[in-house]
Amino acid sequence: MRVGRGGKGCRGDRGDRGGVRWRGGAPLAAALAGGLLLAGCAPGEGASGTAKDTRGPAPKGPAASAAPHGDRDGDADHRSTFALDVDTASYGYARRTLAEGRLPDPATVRPEEFVNSFRQGYPRPAGNGFSVTLDGARTGGDGWRLMRVGLATAQAPASGERPPAALTFVVDVSGSMGEPGRLDLVRTSLATLTGQLRADDSIALVTFSDEARTVLPMTRLGAPGKDTRDRVRGAIDTLEPTDSTNLDAGIRTGYATAVKGVRPGATNRVVLLSDALANTGETTADAILERVADARRAHGITLFGVGVGSDYGDALMERLADRGDGHTAYVSSPADAREVFGRQLPANVELRARDAKAQVTFDKRTVADFRLLGYRDRRVADDDFRDDRVDGGEIGPGHTVTALYAVKLREAAEGAGDRVATATVRWLDPQSCAPREQSGTIAASALARPLWSDATPPRLRVSAVAAYLAHRLGDGSDEPFPAEPSLTRLAAHARQLRSDTEDADVRALADAVREAAGLSGSR
Repeated sequence: MRVGRGGKGCRGDRGDRGGVRWRGGAPLAAALAGGLLLAGCAPGEGASGTAKDTRGPAPKGPAASAAPHGDRDGDADHRSTFALDVDTASYGYARRTLAEGRLPDPATVRPEEFVNSFRQGYPRPAGNGFSVTLDGARTGGDGWRLMRVGLATAQAPASGERPPAALTFVVDVSGSMGEPGRLDLVRTSLATLTGQLRADDSIALVTFSDEARTVLPMTRLGAPGKDTRDRVRGAIDTLEPTDSTNLDAGIRTGYATAVKGVRPGATNRVVLLSDALANTGETTADAILERVADARRAHGITLFGVGVGSDYGDALMERLADRGDGHTAYVSSPADAREVFGRQLPANVELRARDAKAQVTFDKRTVADFRLLGYRDRRVADDDFRDDRVDGGEIGPGHTVTALYAVKLREAAEGAGDRVATATVRWLDPQSCAPREQSGTIAASALARPLWSDATPPRLRVSAVAAYLAHRLGDGSDEPFPAEPSLTRLAAHARQLRSDTEDADVRALADAVREAAGLSGSR
């Protein structure tokens, strides 16, 4: 996710996301979601609603506000707007913390990152663009429903065709990285990625502890007459933990190396691998963040933050990725390293689209109340949805983005075919910078099945378990979401899903719910 101005590409003079406010008018400093995004606007069909392709700007309605725990009834136009996000670090870090017998810091828990850590099975668009899927289920007898908005991009082409990449790895080799599961995992991760990249890709390597140094300048992997991959692996093998953490020095040297090695027409990116525990040099976030934002504005260099370690500076890493127009992931095992560096990063080198935002418009005649679970830092002022100067998220090929809403239907609408909501995603084509939109709708009848019944798609139930777990671990322990089960009951649902899906990721989720229930007194 992202905040601020600038951004080489479609807009050289972007505006802040301003205008989002807490109820009552107090300013809310909101941030936008980031990752990568797909171009085009081919129509796609939603599973439980219709989808249509619309283009260009549309008239704007009155401004709406964002409540602290979700959008609520009383908003003037029943709209909910947020920037798309594909970060997953929050879930990865929480899973490790629970496995170690500790509850995560509530400040590090972001429900959307829990939900977006799982495969959803949404239909993919036939070409470029998004599919829009809306479905849901009944959560109780009091009129509340759980509605899922799912957005998906097409998979990367099997041919692997994409522009070349110029990747600068900035690696933390401070003393804290000597803990098992930190620098050793970084070495494994980089070696995995080196084997996945193409001959026309380039790599640079910067390390930092109390000071920073360039171990390997930007080097083309397929340079004629050189064993370049062996040279890269040799540099990786020399990484050893040393002194304190001067993150500012690492960022400055890393971006200087990336700028020096910028390749026109390539995807230029800094990949930061660190526990983000700065304790030497400039340790204030604002100064470090500004260096990242300057490089993005001037050179179009994006940032991918990879967190490691049981003690992890989640807030700083997330803010760095925000300013760097990128996203974050958390790696705690060799399997995580293979997923992030063997599949995700190589597949998402190419930028497909920019500034993706979603807006859900609820029908006042059908909906009495609604609440968005998560996306607190990704809220966008409703009137900014079609303002392309305002930053949004960036989504790569093969990504899915999910948003869950608690929706209370009016009594007369329950079980009827009345329209509940329309969801629209808007993005900019990265080549032409032309705006594109795709929409889907859902009727009340599509929300009638019980959430926890076998008739409800397993992936919808997985999304619900992940979101409810996050809400309990975060700020939801004292104010449950509508129809939210206890952790004990949620653990039972997760055990059933483990059997239904036979999915290793769902099995890990069930373990996390069980551990959370035990640590929190089974509330």
